[in-house]
Amino acid sequence: MRIRAVFFDLDGTLVRYQGVAYESSWGAIGLAAGVGKEWDELLQHYRGKPDRYPDWVRENARLLRGIPVRIVTEKIFPPPYAPGVPEAVAALKRMGLILGIVSSGVSLVAARVKNELGLDFFVANELVISDGVFTGEAVIRVGLADKLTIVEKEAVRLGLNLTEIAFVGDHVNDIPVLRAVGLGIAYAPKDPKVAEAAHFVVEDFRQIPKLLCQVDGKAKEDQNAFYGWSGKRISP
Repeated sequence: MRIRAVFFDLDGTLVRYQGVAYESSWGAIGLAAGVGKEWDELLQHYRGKPDRYPDWVRENARLLRGIPVRIVTEKIFPPPYAPGVPEAVAALKRMGLILGIVSSGVSLVAARVKNELGLDFFVANELVISDGVFTGEAVIRVGLADKLTIVEKEAVRLGLNLTEIAFVGDHVNDIPVLRAVGLGIAYAPKDPKVAEAAHFVVEDFRQIPKLLCQVDGKAKEDQNAFYGWSGKRISP
Protein backbone atom coordinates (compact mmCIF):
# COMPACT_ATOMS: atom_id res chain seq x y z
CA MET A 1 0.00 0.00 0.00
CA ARG A 2 1.28 3.46 -0.83
CA ILE A 3 2.44 5.81 1.92
CA ARG A 4 0.10 8.81 2.05
CA ALA A 5 1.24 10.53 5.23
CA VAL A 6 4.33 11.10 7.36
CA PHE A 7 3.94 11.71 11.09
CA PHE A 8 6.91 13.03 13.06
CA ASP A 9 8.02 12.98 16.64
CA LEU A 10 9.15 16.44 17.79
CA ASP A 11 11.82 16.31 20.49
CA GLY A 12 15.11 14.80 19.37
CA THR A 13 13.65 14.35 15.90
CA LEU A 14 12.38 17.47 14.13
CA VAL A 15 14.08 19.69 16.73
CA ARG A 16 17.21 18.97 18.77
CA TYR A 17 17.73 21.30 21.73
CA GLN A 18 21.29 21.01 22.96
CA GLY A 19 22.31 20.87 26.63
CA VAL A 20 19.09 19.29 27.87
CA ALA A 21 17.96 15.70 28.36
CA TYR A 22 16.56 14.00 25.26
CA GLU A 23 17.13 17.22 23.27
CA SER A 24 13.59 18.07 24.33
CA SER A 25 11.33 21.09 24.21
CA TRP A 26 10.50 20.43 27.87
CA GLY A 27 14.12 20.74 28.92
CA ALA A 28 14.69 23.80 26.72
CA ILE A 29 11.69 25.61 28.20
CA GLY A 30 12.75 24.83 31.78
CA LEU A 31 16.28 26.05 31.12
CA ALA A 32 15.05 29.21 29.41
CA ALA A 33 12.66 29.91 32.31
CA GLY A 34 15.45 29.63 34.88
CA VAL A 35 14.15 26.44 36.48
CA GLY A 36 16.42 23.98 34.70
CA LYS A 37 17.89 22.57 37.92
CA GLU A 38 14.44 21.89 39.37
CA TRP A 39 13.30 20.28 36.13
CA ASP A 40 16.35 18.03 36.07
CA GLU A 41 15.57 16.94 39.62
CA LEU A 42 11.99 16.12 38.63
CA LEU A 43 13.22 14.18 35.62
CA GLN A 44 15.49 12.08 37.81
CA HIS A 45 12.65 11.48 40.27
CA TYR A 46 10.19 10.32 37.61
CA ARG A 47 12.59 8.61 35.20
CA GLY A 48 11.53 5.04 34.48
CA LYS A 49 8.00 5.63 35.78
CA PRO A 50 5.87 6.13 32.64
CA ASP A 51 2.67 5.73 34.65
CA ARG A 52 3.65 8.85 36.64
CA TYR A 53 4.14 10.95 33.50
CA PRO A 54 1.05 13.11 34.19
CA ASP A 55 2.45 13.97 37.64
CA TRP A 56 5.80 14.93 36.08
CA VAL A 57 4.06 17.22 33.58
CA ARG A 58 1.95 18.90 36.25
CA GLU A 59 4.92 19.51 38.54
CA ASN A 60 6.92 21.00 35.69
CA ALA A 61 4.02 23.24 34.77
CA ARG A 62 3.67 24.52 38.34
CA LEU A 63 7.30 25.68 38.29
CA LEU A 64 6.43 28.01 35.41
CA ARG A 65 3.51 29.75 37.12
CA GLY A 66 3.70 33.51 36.60
CA ILE A 67 6.71 33.47 34.26
CA PRO A 68 6.21 35.59 31.11
CA VAL A 69 6.15 33.47 27.96
CA ARG A 70 8.30 36.07 26.19
CA ILE A 71 11.25 35.28 28.46
CA VAL A 72 11.12 31.69 27.25
CA THR A 73 10.32 32.15 23.57
CA GLU A 74 13.12 34.62 22.96
CA LYS A 75 15.56 31.90 24.09
CA ILE A 76 14.07 28.76 22.50
CA PHE A 77 13.17 30.23 19.09
CA PRO A 78 13.95 29.88 16.28
CA PRO A 79 13.67 26.12 16.76
CA PRO A 80 16.94 24.19 16.31
CA TYR A 81 15.91 21.94 13.45
CA ALA A 82 17.72 18.66 12.90
CA PRO A 83 19.95 18.55 9.81
CA GLY A 84 17.95 18.54 6.59
CA VAL A 85 14.52 19.09 8.14
CA PRO A 86 13.41 22.14 6.08
CA GLU A 87 14.63 20.60 2.82
CA ALA A 88 13.09 17.21 3.54
CA VAL A 89 9.71 18.64 4.54
CA ALA A 90 9.62 20.80 1.41
CA ALA A 91 10.28 17.72 -0.72
CA LEU A 92 7.63 15.67 1.10
CA LYS A 93 5.08 18.45 0.60
CA ARG A 94 5.82 18.42 -3.14
CA MET A 95 5.06 14.71 -3.07
CA GLY A 96 1.55 15.55 -1.84
CA LEU A 97 1.86 13.78 1.51
CA ILE A 98 -0.06 14.64 4.67
CA LEU A 99 2.49 15.81 7.25
CA GLY A 100 2.05 16.22 10.99
CA ILE A 101 3.50 16.01 14.48
CA VAL A 102 2.47 13.56 17.20
CA SER A 103 4.59 14.22 20.26
CA SER A 104 4.64 14.24 24.03
CA GLY A 105 6.66 17.45 23.67
CA VAL A 106 5.26 20.94 24.21
CA SER A 107 2.65 22.50 21.93
CA LEU A 108 4.32 25.92 22.21
CA VAL A 109 7.19 24.51 20.14
CA ALA A 110 5.08 22.14 18.04
CA ALA A 111 2.83 24.99 16.88
CA ARG A 112 5.83 27.09 15.86
CA VAL A 113 7.34 24.17 13.94
CA LYS A 114 4.03 23.38 12.23
CA ASN A 115 3.63 26.98 11.07
CA GLU A 116 7.23 27.47 9.96
CA LEU A 117 7.39 24.21 8.01
CA GLY A 118 3.81 24.32 6.71
CA LEU A 119 2.74 21.02 8.25
CA ASP A 120 -0.90 19.95 8.28
CA PHE A 121 -1.41 19.33 12.00
CA PHE A 122 0.17 18.75 15.38
CA VAL A 123 -0.83 17.00 18.58
CA ALA A 124 1.30 17.78 21.64
CA ASN A 125 1.02 18.64 25.32
CA GLU A 126 0.04 22.16 26.31
CA LEU A 127 1.49 24.47 28.92
CA VAL A 128 -1.46 26.76 29.56
CA ILE A 129 -0.88 30.47 28.90
CA SER A 130 -3.06 33.42 29.88
CA ASP A 131 -2.32 37.11 29.36
CA GLY A 132 1.18 36.30 28.19
CA VAL A 133 2.25 34.28 31.25
CA PHE A 134 2.31 30.60 32.12
CA THR A 135 -0.58 29.74 34.45
CA GLY A 136 1.15 26.73 36.02
CA GLU A 137 -1.36 24.35 34.43
CA ALA A 138 -0.92 21.77 31.70
CA VAL A 139 -3.13 19.80 29.32
CA ILE A 140 -1.87 16.33 28.49
CA ARG A 141 -2.84 15.23 24.99
CA VAL A 142 -0.07 12.69 24.33
CA GLY A 143 0.95 10.55 27.28
CA LEU A 144 4.42 9.07 27.28
CA ALA A 145 3.02 5.59 26.59
CA ASP A 146 -0.01 6.72 24.57
CA LYS A 147 1.54 7.83 21.28
CA LEU A 148 0.21 4.90 19.26
CA THR A 149 -3.32 5.60 20.47
CA ILE A 150 -3.04 9.20 19.27
CA VAL A 151 -1.58 8.11 15.93
CA GLU A 152 -4.52 5.74 15.49
CA LYS A 153 -7.00 8.54 16.26
CA GLU A 154 -5.33 10.88 13.79
CA ALA A 155 -5.34 8.15 11.17
CA VAL A 156 -9.11 7.75 11.59
CA ARG A 157 -9.63 11.51 11.46
CA LEU A 158 -7.65 11.76 8.23
CA GLY A 159 -9.15 8.67 6.62
CA LEU A 160 -5.87 6.77 6.68
CA ASN A 161 -4.96 3.18 7.33
CA LEU A 162 -1.95 2.69 9.60
CA THR A 163 -0.20 0.95 6.70
CA GLU A 164 -0.41 4.23 4.74
CA ILE A 165 1.55 6.13 7.40
CA ALA A 166 5.29 6.57 7.81
CA PHE A 167 6.43 7.59 11.28
CA VAL A 168 9.77 9.17 12.17
CA GLY A 169 10.99 8.94 15.76
CA ASP A 170 14.11 8.62 17.86
CA HIS A 171 13.31 7.24 21.30
CA VAL A 172 11.94 4.17 23.04
CA ASN A 173 8.46 5.64 23.49
CA ASP A 174 8.25 5.72 19.67
CA ILE A 175 8.75 1.95 19.37
CA PRO A 176 5.05 0.91 19.43
CA VAL A 177 4.31 3.37 16.62
CA LEU A 178 7.36 2.37 14.56
CA ARG A 179 6.18 -1.24 14.71
CA ALA A 180 2.53 -0.49 13.92
CA VAL A 181 2.73 1.81 10.90
CA GLY A 182 3.43 0.95 7.28
CA LEU A 183 6.91 2.46 7.40
CA GLY A 184 8.78 3.03 10.66
CA ILE A 185 11.81 5.29 10.32
CA ALA A 186 14.28 5.71 13.18
CA TYR A 187 16.08 9.04 12.99
CA ALA A 188 19.40 9.17 14.91
CA PRO A 189 17.99 6.59 17.36
CA LYS A 190 18.87 7.15 21.01
CA ASP A 191 18.62 3.45 21.87
CA PRO A 192 19.47 0.31 19.86
CA LYS A 193 15.95 -0.95 20.48
CA VAL A 194 14.58 1.95 18.44
CA ALA A 195 16.68 0.98 15.44
CA GLU A 196 15.62 -2.64 15.85
CA ALA A 197 11.93 -1.67 15.85
CA ALA A 198 12.19 0.51 12.75
CA HIS A 199 12.09 -0.60 9.13
CA PHE A 200 14.80 1.89 8.21
CA VAL A 201 17.36 4.03 10.02
CA VAL A 202 18.45 7.48 8.80
CA GLU A 203 20.91 10.04 10.12
CA ASP A 204 19.82 12.98 7.96
CA PHE A 205 16.26 14.03 7.14
CA ARG A 206 17.18 14.53 3.49
CA GLN A 207 17.34 10.74 3.17
CA ILE A 208 13.62 10.41 3.92
CA PRO A 209 12.06 11.68 0.64
CA LYS A 210 14.39 9.43 -1.36
CA LEU A 211 13.51 6.50 0.87
CA LEU A 212 9.78 7.06 0.37
CA CYS A 213 10.26 7.22 -3.40
CA GLN A 214 12.13 3.91 -3.28
CA VAL A 215 9.43 2.27 -1.18
CA ASP A 216 6.65 3.66 -3.37
CA GLY A 217 8.40 2.49 -6.51
CA LYS A 218 8.80 -0.99 -5.09
CA ALA A 219 5.13 -1.09 -4.13
CA LYS A 220 4.08 -0.14 -7.64
CA GLU A 221 6.07 -3.08 -9.02
CA ASP A 222 4.28 -5.49 -6.75
CA GLN A 223 1.72 -4.60 -4.09
CA ASN A 224 3.03 -7.35 -1.87
CA ALA A 225 6.64 -6.32 -2.20
CA PHE A 226 6.18 -3.38 0.17
CA TYR A 227 5.56 -5.75 3.03
CA GLY A 228 8.69 -7.66 2.15
CA TRP A 229 10.70 -4.44 2.21
CA SER A 230 9.25 -3.39 5.53
CA GLY A 231 11.28 -6.04 7.32
CA LYS A 232 14.64 -4.55 6.29
CA ARG A 233 16.50 -2.30 8.68
CA ILE A 234 19.10 -0.37 6.78
CA SER A 235 20.39 3.14 6.33
CA PRO A 236 19.46 4.24 2.82
